[in-house]
Parts: sequence; structure tokens; C-alpha cells
Amino acid sequence: MLSHLLIKNYALIDELELRPDRELNIITGETGAGKSIMLGAIGLLLGNRADTRVLYNPDKKCVIEGTFAVSGYRIEQIFDEEELDFSDTCIVRREIGVSGKSRAFVNDTPVNLEILRRVTSELMDIHSQHDSVLLGSNDYQLEIVDTYAQNETQLRRYRTDYQAYRTARTVYDKLQSEAAAMRKEFDYNSFLYDELTKAQLQATEQETLEQELTILENAGDIKERLQLAYEYLDNAEQSVIDFLKGAVSNLSYISKLSDQYEQLQQRAQSALIELRDLALEISTEQDNVEVDDTRADTIRERLNLLYQLQTKHQAATVADLISLREELGRKVNTVLNLDDNLAAAKAEAEAARKQLMEGAHELSESRLGILPLIETEIGSLLNDLGMPNASLHIKAETSKPGPVGIDTISFLFSANKGIQPQQLKAVASGGEFSRLMLAIKYILASKRSLPTIIFDEIDTGISGEIAIKMGNMMRDMSSSHQIIAITHLHQIAGQGTAHYFVYKDHSADKTVSRIRKLTFDERVHEIAQMIGGKNPSASALKNAREILKQRSSVSAK
Repeated sequence: MLSHLLIKNYALIDELELRPDRELNIITGETGAGKSIMLGAIGLLLGNRADTRVLYNPDKKCVIEGTFAVSGYRIEQIFDEEELDFSDTCIVRREIGVSGKSRAFVNDTPVNLEILRRVTSELMDIHSQHDSVLLGSNDYQLEIVDTYAQNETQLRRYRTDYQAYRTARTVYDKLQSEAAAMRKEFDYNSFLYDELTKAQLQATEQETLEQELTILENAGDIKERLQLAYEYLDNAEQSVIDFLKGAVSNLSYISKLSDQYEQLQQRAQSALIELRDLALEISTEQDNVEVDDTRADTIRERLNLLYQLQTKHQAATVADLISLREELGRKVNTVLNLDDNLAAAKAEAEAARKQLMEGAHELSESRLGILPLIETEIGSLLNDLGMPNASLHIKAETSKPGPVGIDTISFLFSANKGIQPQQLKAVASGGEFSRLMLAIKYILASKRSLPTIIFDEIDTGISGEIAIKMGNMMRDMSSSHQIIAITHLHQIAGQGTAHYFVYKDHSADKTVSRIRKLTFDERVHEIAQMIGGKNPSASALKNAREILKQRSSVSAK
């Protein structure tokens, strides 16, 4: 139930607040006063798109906020699925900035428009005279049947199965379409894979072999220079080590005379030890260097193979060749196992389809079983609404599985006796559409926990006794649902438990739309104007007063 509505800086609305009654709220006003503007603001709250043209003051943001009492409406699951905080009071807010950027919030948590629509679709339902186009849609007619059937659990399960089937079928179809190309490429890929496998590639071998080949190709020069380096450090005649020995000896002598020279002697001794180790390592390296033309040829042959493979496959490194080998191996194995994979994918798709069809038939049975009930109830209500010869026939056809099942639903309607029912859009007038839609909303009201229903001039094309019955139906619906009805008919306005008047205020520099709740006497005058025009007669005023008193006596009972 909508407990509070706030609209700021929208179209002709500077600021507007509305605290609707929990039962039947009537909204009236002259054409152009701002009733449709208010509905447009509510539409933004429900997730409609907007731009900066909606701003009353282009320098300030637009804010629409609705506070809903949702206790007992069983919508906690949606909040859990969308990770939103849930409480018995739900606050939905929409903001349109001066730049046109839109933001939406549910209980102060930012949400996108998809989530906003999902939440608010459970809070409010708007029906206007323009919904006649929607009622002519087969998809919308199917939604009506599903709502009446209360098969949400079966429909949700079917949708899950449908998505699983689509996924499995896509995998199978893709594998099938790729199979021919994969088999065609198999011989070539297999040849390349065998070639790379035979090469026994190792990720770091190229760098190691290149370094080893450089040493082999320069072995003589390297060996000679290592020998010279060794002789500089240590030889029988004169060397760095011999000179350093003399330095150590002299420092050892003077360190015995004074401790202050001991550190110098130790450093020199350490340097001597290090140079001896260095000379030994150089000698060892010299012994390890060999001139081996056979090994050099072997390395050149291996490197040439690596270079050829890199050029052939446009690979920068051996690691890239290894990656390519693994990829080719996967392709080859896929083809080798292709029949098994195809059989497995096909079996999975068939199993998913079997489960899908089981759910589809269960869903279809839930729909087909209640079609006669809908036809009967709608027929009875249309009779009460002054269409005794009207008939509604719901035609069901089976089609291939789709997102919502295997059923195609068509509402066939005839307003006149002896006329074969036809598609709604072909036979129903505006007034007939309005009465049919009200009848549908009436029977669905008891099937769905919907806090607030808004009727926007659903009374188009009707009058007299039919308008009275339509008002009575709205009053009945308001006992279990909050109803907000925008109307031009006094028969409906008189049924309200609260009456709001929308008007234009020209007192400031810029015209604004405002709304106020009418007192009993103001309601009498407003309804009298709806009966008899701008200057109602005494009889019109008396009639209006009697209508309201009659409504009060009915409520008291």
C-alpha cells in the first residue's frame, strides 16, 4: 500500500505530497490540471526512463519518492535475491539530476532500473485507457491467465529448465557446426602436433644452447686468455700473489710492534686468500674449456631446428612453440574424441529437453484448467456492466517451447449476440475495452498480492448505471487492495473513501500543479460540478450529497 508520495521539481509540479487512504482514493480535476503529470512521476518511480525535460526548475534535481507499507505481501524473496534490506516499510526513490543522469534507490540502496522495475511491479499496478493496446497482446493475455492460475512456481521452474535446455542445445549445435571444420583440419593439425612433439622442446634450452655454442666457437681464445689471467695472478717467476705475499710479510712484522697495524695485516691476508682461490678457479675453468667441433655441430643442428620451427609458426620463443603444441594437442584430442563428445552433448540436450517438456506440460495443464473459469467470471461481470450479450472465449494453441511455455493464448471477444468472437483489437470499442479490463483486474485482484492499483480514466466511454456498477466494483476491490482512481464520472467519484482534487495554481510567476484532499462539503461541490457543470444547481448539490451519504452508509455496514 502506498502510504506517502512525494514529487519535487517535476514538469509543472514544484512540490507535491500525497498520503492516500488505504481503500478507494478518487482523483479529479480539470483536463490539463496535472493528473497525467502526477502519473508520469509515478511512472518514473516504477522504472520509466526520463531526461532533463521533466525538470520544473532546470537548476535543481527532480525527486520522486514513494513510501509503501508491504507487510503481508510476501515479497521478501525478491529483496533477498537482489540483496536489498527488507522491512515492513519500503521506500523507493528516483532522482533525475540537472545533467539528466538518473539514480534509483530502494530502502536507500542504489539499484539499476531493472531491479527497480522488479521491486515496484510488486508494489503498484497502473492501468490507463491506453492499455487497450496492451490487452490486445497475446503475451499480456498469457500473463493474465498465469496470474489467475497462480502458477508462479511452475512458471519459474519452467524458465529455469528452458534456460538450461537453451544452454545445452547451444553447446551441441556449436559442436556440430565445428565438427566438419575440425575434421577437415585434423590431418594438418596432427602433422604439426607430431612435428612439435618429436622436437622434444624445453622452455629454456635455446638460451642455454646459444651460450654453450658461443663458448665452443671461441674455445681457443677463451682458453688462452684464461691462461694469461692465471699467470698474472700466480706463476713461478713473478705474479700478483708473490707481491701480495711480500705485503703480508711486512705488515705482519710491524703488527707485532703495534696493534694499530694488525687490521691492515688481516685485510692483506684475506686478499691473498681470495686471490689464491680466484687463481685456482681460473685454472679449473681453463682445464674445462675444450675444442669440440662435434659438439658444436650438434648444437648448431639443434638450434637450426628451433629457429626453423619458430619461423614456420611465427613464434618468438620456444615457450611459444610449446604453447602451440599444447593447443594443437587439444584440437587433435577433440577430434579423436569428437564422436564421444557429440554423443554426450546430444544426450545432455535431449535430457534437458525432456525435463523442459515435462515442465511445459505441467504449466500448460495449470493454464488450460482455469480457462473456463475465467470465461465464466468475465462473462458474469460483463453482464453486470451492461453487456449481457458479450462473450469472451479464450483460445489456447500449442507451439514449440518458448521462454514462457508451449501455449499461445488468444482472447476472442464479441460484444453482440450472434457475432462470432474475434481478436480483441478487431472488435472491441473504447468503452468495451474499459469494461473488459476492469473485469479482468477485478478477478485478478483476489489472485495476486498487489498493494496498490491505479486506474487512470478507465471509465472512458461509459456512463449512467454502468458507471455506478463500475464504481461498486472498485469499492469492492478496495476492501483488499488500495485503489487510486482518476475519473471524470461522479458515479465513481462518489464511491471513494478519500477524494483529492488536482488544480493549477497561477498565483506565482510560474504556473504549478497542486493537489489537495477535499473535505466532505468540498466533495459535495466537486461531485455536483461533475453532475451539472461549473455552476451546479441545487438539485445537483443535493444529488451529490445523497451519493456521498449513501457511500458512507454502505461503509458503515
